[in-house]
Amino acid sequence: MSRPFAPRRAVSALALAAALGLAAAPAFAKVLAKVDGVEITDEDMAMALEEVAPGLPPQIQGKARDAYLMDYLIDSKLVARKAAADKLGDSVEFKKKLEFLREKVLMETELGRIAKTAATDEAIKKTYEEAKTNQKPEEEVRARHILVEKEEDAKAVLKRLQAGEDFAKVAKEVSKDPGSEGGDLGWFTKERMVPEFSAAAFKMTPGQMSDPVKSQFGWHVIKVEDRRQSIPTFEEKEPELRDQLSREIVNAMLADVRKGATIEVFTIDGTPKPK
Repeated sequence: MSRPFAPRRAVSALALAAALGLAAAPAFAKVLAKVDGVEITDEDMAMALEEVAPGLPPQIQGKARDAYLMDYLIDSKLVARKAAADKLGDSVEFKKKLEFLREKVLMETELGRIAKTAATDEAIKKTYEEAKTNQKPEEEVRARHILVEKEEDAKAVLKRLQAGEDFAKVAKEVSKDPGSEGGDLGWFTKERMVPEFSAAAFKMTPGQMSDPVKSQFGWHVIKVEDRRQSIPTFEEKEPELRDQLSREIVNAMLADVRKGATIEVFTIDGTPKPK
């Protein structure tokens, strides 16, 4: 059935678990360290990056992050060896936890495999074409911004711009947003920005600059460069549609495996819950 484009959502169930180490490192893995002769490879670093890095403070990046992950892997080898020597692996609690993690990895690996196999480029393209027929043009704005920490800083920036200084030049000098070259944010819809930013940007006409706008990130001075009505291109929607199609495939698979299973759920006192 044809459907309009849906908002993008995270797909945690589709995390590919192959990187969690079900298989031995391939022969071409690069050895980065050894702990009493036990190798730590670039594959191990990739697994640590997948599992550990999301919980690190955002300021730990690049070489500092790699050093942290290497220390984590070294400590893991040493502490795991000590735990094994202390017979912790023989405990009932450990075995239950290991079985839980085993089932989790198997589930994520299977769901990832199914999604990757079924969400082909051809299927995604077809989904896009179906959605495009029902999609109304979206209003988009192209804008630049300068992000600073304090309101008085934003007022000082605005004063410089009103005096005729080049927006991109000032942005390069003072903006705290390293992700926008010269403050350029490209084209975006209302939903892509935080509400305060969008409310200001979508009220302006091309060439207009905003008063200082406060958001969770700090204070912005915004300049709208252009506006348009458009339907997103396939390239713009492809990541979202891949997630959407994968989600639908996985949900269908989960519903199918449940059909063939006898599932009983009990209350805390052992009484069967009504279906």
